[in-house]
Amino acid sequence: MVTVIKKGSNKEKIEAALSKLKSRKSFDAYKYCGAVKLNKDPLQIQKQMRDEWE
Repeated sequence: MVTVIKKGSNKEKIEAALSKLKSRKSFDAYKYCGAVKLNKDPLQIQKQMRDEWE
């Protein structure tokens, strides 16, 4: 969604335009901490994935 605020708009118009926007839910990264179980060293996995492109 795009909100257009013209130059010279007063504070009330800006606040009204911003209040019409839907609030975004934040992403909870801590929910996924420790969710991936690795059998190899992460650095080795990264190197292997990069070598696949060659």
